[in-house]
Amino acid sequence: MSLTDFAIWGYALTALVYGGFALYLYAAWRGALVGGCLLFTVLLSGAWALGCLWYAKHPSVVTYLWSSVLDMLRGGGWFAFLLILLRPLLGGAWKRFLAAGIVVFGVQLLGTISIALFLIRDEWGLKLIFGGSLAGAVLGLVLIEQLYRGVPVDVRRTLKPLCMGLGAAYMFELYLFADAFLFGRPTSVIWAVRGPAHALIVPLVAISGARNPSWSLRMSLSREAVFHSTALGLSGLYLLAVSGIGFYVRSYGGEWGQALQTVLLFAALVLLAALMSSSAQRARLRVLINKHLFPYRYDYRAEWLRFTRSLSSPDGQSSLGQSVIIALANLVESPGGVLWLRGSADADYTIQASVNLPKQTGATEPAESSLMNFMRKRGWIVNLEEYRRNPANYPGLVLPDWLASRFPDAWLLIPLTGGAGLIGFVLLSTPRTRFDIDWEVLDLLKTAQHQAASDLERMLAAEDLLEARKFESFNRMTAFVVHDLKNLVAQLSLMLRNAERHKDNPEFQEDMLETVAHVEAKMRELMVQLQEKRSIDPPRVLNLVKKLENVRRARQEQHPGLELDIPLDCSTFMVLAHPGRLERVIGHIVQNAIEATPEDGKVRILLEASGSERVRVVVADTGCGMSEEFIREHLSRPFQTTKSSGMGIGVFETRQYIRELGGEVSYESKKGIGTRVTIDLPLHTRLDSGHEEIKPEENNSGDEHD
Repeated sequence: MSLTDFAIWGYALTALVYGGFALYLYAAWRGALVGGCLLFTVLLSGAWALGCLWYAKHPSVVTYLWSSVLDMLRGGGWFAFLLILLRPLLGGAWKRFLAAGIVVFGVQLLGTISIALFLIRDEWGLKLIFGGSLAGAVLGLVLIEQLYRGVPVDVRRTLKPLCMGLGAAYMFELYLFADAFLFGRPTSVIWAVRGPAHALIVPLVAISGARNPSWSLRMSLSREAVFHSTALGLSGLYLLAVSGIGFYVRSYGGEWGQALQTVLLFAALVLLAALMSSSAQRARLRVLINKHLFPYRYDYRAEWLRFTRSLSSPDGQSSLGQSVIIALANLVESPGGVLWLRGSADADYTIQASVNLPKQTGATEPAESSLMNFMRKRGWIVNLEEYRRNPANYPGLVLPDWLASRFPDAWLLIPLTGGAGLIGFVLLSTPRTRFDIDWEVLDLLKTAQHQAASDLERMLAAEDLLEARKFESFNRMTAFVVHDLKNLVAQLSLMLRNAERHKDNPEFQEDMLETVAHVEAKMRELMVQLQEKRSIDPPRVLNLVKKLENVRRARQEQHPGLELDIPLDCSTFMVLAHPGRLERVIGHIVQNAIEATPEDGKVRILLEASGSERVRVVVADTGCGMSEEFIREHLSRPFQTTKSSGMGIGVFETRQYIRELGGEVSYESKKGIGTRVTIDLPLHTRLDSGHEEIKPEENNSGDEHD
């Protein structure tokens, strides 16, 4: 099959497809204007396919002109169909699109008439037809883009097939006529497959018609849609101009024409990419659209969503201060700025963050300066350009010296006012494009700065809370250390009381030296613990029996005496704990029991198994006891004590540490009868093979006096 035969059969098939689709539309038409326009356009498309079929079988000037006229009518029909759909969205702007369509149609008609009447050379007439068709394809793509972006998301599903089909058809037309405009005639292969390509869009249009037979759409105007459509339209016009210049260069450039045309097209594409990627050019276009096409400068819903997204800093790389600068700068097309914050109620305002501006050292603003008092009293946004022109608009304001010398591009000073008053301010640099500050901009900035100040206040409050928690942790650790120091002081006091009677006893002297050395070592450890803010007593595998024996030995001189009840088979009672801390908390419980029990009473430690994986230490006494109310409401709370010299931290530390080991401590007591304290601890289990086992405490000879 030759290429001509393929074109004949292709256009014949296209005519049949459009004819069948027209019958379907006629049967389903309910009298709506949009449906009638679509039916008429489909009939014109079928007629155009027949005209191309006639030209393929009998190529001549007459058949070509007829096919061109039918092509113009077909394109005008689709343009009218899209314009009717878009009219609720475009408002008064639809007249501009109508005027653009009339101009395109006029250029094509002028070329056709010129060829028919031999008014100009055929070459220039074809250029008019191809150029008009190329412009029509660009205009159609702009309308498709406006339609798809303008409808709400819930309605977009019904139009998606139509936009895909017509968008693909216009892209095909763009490629066909761009090639024809550059080389003076369409490529025969592309022209031959044009009919089947347009036939393929019919099912997509039919799907949209089935989803929405009445073609009634609820439109919403989107500034982003207008922005992208305008950018696309300007890009199309730019490419049309470049194509015309390229054709002129190729036609009259002689031997260098084709090379110059290639260089021109490459340079034009590079320039277009640079313009499209330029933030300054995008800002100019956005300001132009908002200023001339909309009654209000901002789409407040979109701006507020963008503002809150900027504040949240989803990338995690910007601090909250930088996010505040970016969020405020985006509202007025500024490239960046600097944030000043006040550290405390009596501090000066210092730089905390900057975006695209250097952090100038020394740019500190006193809290009672003219600028700060003005912002605090008035709450105004200071436009520095306006201030330089007419300072009288800002009565009582005197700008600091560092502002002009260190920030020559300064533009706006925005106060940040929260619940606690003026917490800071933001300086924004000159915008990327000319940006007029009017009442609408000022209102939006004032609202935005209150939100930004609220977020910054929460950040500062969180930092203060974190710092307070660090101090609380340090103070708690200090309380534990002081409690340990109290016990060490008690040991020294006892030694001094006995020194008067036993100072000549060699055994007492030896014991005294040993006690002093032990107290000195413990105090050094406590100092290191305070300085490094961490425990210096690493966990080890401990023999619980040995720890209990150390506790009894340390209190063997006290009354009443301490009884230790240990089962015969106690070799498996190994626990993982800190040697010094475990002995200290058990010793604290025992010491409390001794102090609460008269000399003729009893204090007993019982060690027993608690199941197969736990061990239980019970300290029982026959002392004065405690009430249930005291145990429930006061016993384990810090700084609650009944002793005149106590700190109320020992029981709290005991409970916290036993829970840290995975155990639990409980109290049973009755007034006048005694108290029973039960410590339940998990037994140590061997680590899995391949892991290093913690060395038992018994192998460490230096732990004898913990």
